[in-house]
Amino acid sequence: MAEKITMGADGVLEVPAEPIIPFIEGDGTGVDIWPAAKLVLDAAAKKHGRTIAWREVLAGEKAFNETGSWLPEETVESFRDLLIGIKGPLTTPVGGGIRSLNVALRQLLDLYVCLRPVRWFAGVPSPVLHPELVDMVIFRENTEDVYAGYEVESGTPEAEKLASYLRDEMGWPIRESSGIGIKPISPMGSKRLVRAALNYALEHDRRSVTLVHKGNIQKFTEGAFRSWGYEVVREEFADRAVGWDDCDGEPGDRLLVKDTIADITLQQVLTRPSDFDVIATTNLNGDYLSDALAAQVGGIGIAPGANINYVTGHGVFEATHGTAPKYAGQDKVNPGSVLLSGVLMFEHLGWTDAAADIVKALEATIAEKIGTYDFARLMEGATEVKCSEFASAIVDRL
Repeated sequence: MAEKITMGADGVLEVPAEPIIPFIEGDGTGVDIWPAAKLVLDAAAKKHGRTIAWREVLAGEKAFNETGSWLPEETVESFRDLLIGIKGPLTTPVGGGIRSLNVALRQLLDLYVCLRPVRWFAGVPSPVLHPELVDMVIFRENTEDVYAGYEVESGTPEAEKLASYLRDEMGWPIRESSGIGIKPISPMGSKRLVRAALNYALEHDRRSVTLVHKGNIQKFTEGAFRSWGYEVVREEFADRAVGWDDCDGEPGDRLLVKDTIADITLQQVLTRPSDFDVIATTNLNGDYLSDALAAQVGGIGIAPGANINYVTGHGVFEATHGTAPKYAGQDKVNPGSVLLSGVLMFEHLGWTDAAADIVKALEATIAEKIGTYDFARLMEGATEVKCSEFASAIVDRL
């Protein structure tokens, strides 16, 4: 019998054997990759005696065409009521309206963690010599920074009014005709993100947490993120974690928490990837970093993502790439991103056995050099298959 997932009094999700999970098919290639991913997810669940009661909800172009709304309230309410959901890529309207449908969902549901694990699967083509050294989990703050910022356009009365105030009241030498943006970063938003990263690292026996920031320049936003992060370590985790300034680089049996500047991080994840484990960072830095890391292990086509509120239990798991409309309906593209996001969802639900089976089956499929065109064209002796055929090959190896 299909039932809702609920949040228990102990803060742990209570997941029935047949949970109701809403899904958004996605625009563009969503029509190809979602059915492929669903095939594998259903097969893995069934292997362990479970069933998912999928419930389609609408967003993006499909929603607009059918309802006149890019993000119907019914969709938001379904995710809010049912706690856990999954989605394909979405089109965002250009020239007005919602800045981003993905950002809107994150903010409406207060999904403050963007969780992006990055690891290499043996056999996947990579542009770097040692992709096997990349094994990181990014905690990207999801509700603040420039994504929740405000802008005024160059040459508008609003821009001139704000510029005049900043010149007259703050003494800031704002240039004429400047466009101006405001970037909010708060203690609450920063601390809950770092707290989630620390809890994850401790629960999964990770070696370290690195706070990535641009605090050498943006001292009262990015720099404050760093400071607030270390406050969480000292005030809430002192018995289990320690900052590198407080331990002379020798954490003992405690989790080591360190920090690094965002620009050098983008170099060091290439030159010294084994130095990084769990990363906690601000919204824009996390966007850059997660895409750069995905390139090292095979591209964003197989990069999973999750948007989570660990307090309320809400989570929306998503493909991290765009809609690629020119490939829509061709049964061609790699379904790996939404499929691996489903693996994250299974892990979040406590279905770790089914999640592990999917990963093993995916690894076995790639090891046999079976892949969609993006992999096959870079693998000598590969068998190129369609999106649906790739999913079937994974199911065969479950």
